[in-house]
Formats: sequence, C-alpha cells, structure tokens
Amino acid sequence: MLETTIAAIRPADDAAMAAARELHGRLTKPAGSLGALEELSVRLAGLAGACPPPLPEPAAVAIFAGDHGVHAQRVSPWPQEVTAQMIGNFLAGGAVVNAFARQAGASVTVVDVGVATPLPTEPAVLDPAVLDPAAPRLVVASVRRGTRDLTVTAALTRDEALAAVQTGIRIADELIDAGAGILLTGDMGIGNTTPAAVLIAAFTGADPLDTTGRGTGVDDPTYAHKVAVVRAALARHTLDPADPLGVLAAVGGLEHAALAGLILGAAARRTPVLLDGVIAVSAALAAAAFAPDAVCAMVAGHRSAEPGATVALRHLGLDPLIDLGLRLGEGTGALLALPVVTGAVRVLHEVATFDSAGVAEK
Repeated sequence: MLETTIAAIRPADDAAMAAARELHGRLTKPAGSLGALEELSVRLAGLAGACPPPLPEPAAVAIFAGDHGVHAQRVSPWPQEVTAQMIGNFLAGGAVVNAFARQAGASVTVVDVGVATPLPTEPAVLDPAVLDPAAPRLVVASVRRGTRDLTVTAALTRDEALAAVQTGIRIADELIDAGAGILLTGDMGIGNTTPAAVLIAAFTGADPLDTTGRGTGVDDPTYAHKVAVVRAALARHTLDPADPLGVLAAVGGLEHAALAGLILGAAARRTPVLLDGVIAVSAALAAAAFAPDAVCAMVAGHRSAEPGATVALRHLGLDPLIDLGLRLGEGTGALLALPVVTGAVRVLHEVATFDSAGVAEK
C-alpha cells in the first residue's frame, strides 16, 4: 500500500497554476491585494490540476491517538491515562476540537492507533461512509499499546511503523471516498511532543534546543530534562533522513507515523491536507521524505508555539496561515485556519472579472 501510494503522488500541475495566476489578474481587485491567499489558491489549483480548484469542503478532521514509552522518562506532568480519557471527551463532543469542528461544520474521526490504556468507550456504530459533523466516530486500529522507550530501544519495529503509516493511508482513502474535500490533521498522546522534537531534529539537522518545546507547559527543570532526553534519543539511534520508515520506527510515535500516512494518502488523491501543530509538521517531514511532491498537498494551518514547528515549516517551505500562540493540538489550529483556505478558493469561483462586472481596469 505504501509503495502504491507514493507512486501515485505527482508534482503540481504548472498549467493549472498559470491559469489561476492569470485569472487572479482579471478579477475585480488590485493584483496581489489578497496577499498570501492568492498564492494559496494557486497552489491548490496546481494540486487539483484544475482552475478553479474544487472548494475544500466538506472538511474531515482525523485525530490519531497513541501513547509513548518515553513517558517513563518524566517528560510530561500528565498521567498517561489522559490519552484514553481525552478520546472519551472527543467522542462525547466536549473537547476544544469538537467546539471548533461544529463551528466549521467539519466531521471528527478519532483513530486509536496505539493507546496504552483501555478506552472508556466502545466504537460507535456509525456508517464510515457518512461524514457527520454532529457525530464523532471512533476507529480502533491499534498497532500496539503504546511505543517502547526511544531512549532505551527503537520505539517501534519497522513492521509496526509501516502498519501505522498504512493505517493513515487507509483513513485518508475512507474519508475522501466519503466525500471529504479537505483533510485536517489531529493528534492526541501524552508525551508526544518529545518524539516530535526528535523527529524534527532528525529530519532537519536542527539542534534539540531549537526543536524541543514545553509541550503541556512544563517547568524549567522538566524542560531542561526533556531537551536532554531528546539529545539522548538522537545519540542512541543512527537516523537516516533518507529512510523515513526507519526514522519513524526508531524514534516516532504511532500517531506520527499514521499522520505521515494520512498526508501521503491525501497527496496521492490530490486532496489538500491542512496541518495542525508540531505533531503534524513532524509527521509532514516524514511524509516529504517518503515523497517530496507530497508537500504540494500540505497547507500549514498555523504556527504552533512549540519552536520545533517553525523549524519544520521552514524546512518544508510552508508559511502558516495564522499565528495565535496555540499549542493544544487535537486539530484546533487547523480548524481555525479552515475558513482562510476556503476563502482563498472561493475567490476563484465567485469573484467577477473586470469584463463581466463592467468595471474599468487601471
């Protein structure tokens, strides 16, 4: 599945991008007056191979959840059980991601790809082909109950990492087959900013001080310890960015690997994927290492307060749409950026040209 998906990923369509730029020049507005929205709509035209590109709707959030053996190194003050408890909150509709999803009219799919503790709820009996913003659904696709401690051994075997990547590809296919016009990344996993920091350092070569943040808000001693843990993981493993599956297996989380698969699956289907925070962009680095043209499908929703997110976005060549100091995860920043993406495309569909509106040009 992974090889087939990578083979289906193609570069942006230059003709469609040129057509979008030409159309922008004829719309009733000064050239360039919509700033970054214009280039975003051009990129989305290139992804779709059409001008104008399809409206990015309906939107589907995929929240991948997993736990981490490195939690034993005291990198987070939160107990690991919170991962499973938050899944219950997502499914009950009580989390921030649910509030923002309702506002945006986006569906929410929660995927247990490696939660360590038993879930407080059973999978809902819902039609997987229906994207219902009012009914979050649970998919149980657990590869293993949490990763191993990456400071001691590889977090995953290659087969486990591959299974997680392929889970992400499958979820992308299911959501797109159900009609989704854009996928949004979400994540849940206590301790998951630590492997994200290791992944970003591994793929970019940046120093751990620049890739490691405070996650859920750790104090100074815990932060210093967390940086040391990231350094220890980098020293423990031989990480080759040209072998992204090997990097994910050695130091990644199951949700990171699944998110990389989701991004690859979306790129193969020429569907935009709106990235959330530091977990998503660390996974995006892996996706880009698998298939560089996958970046064509990526839209950076926001700039996370986690410093590693800026490092990763710079490496990917992506500019975030909003910058609000967010660091919650779940898909919240991507959901807040969604109207910006939709607006960028709607301009090409609905704004009159100078000729059609009878407006004189300069």
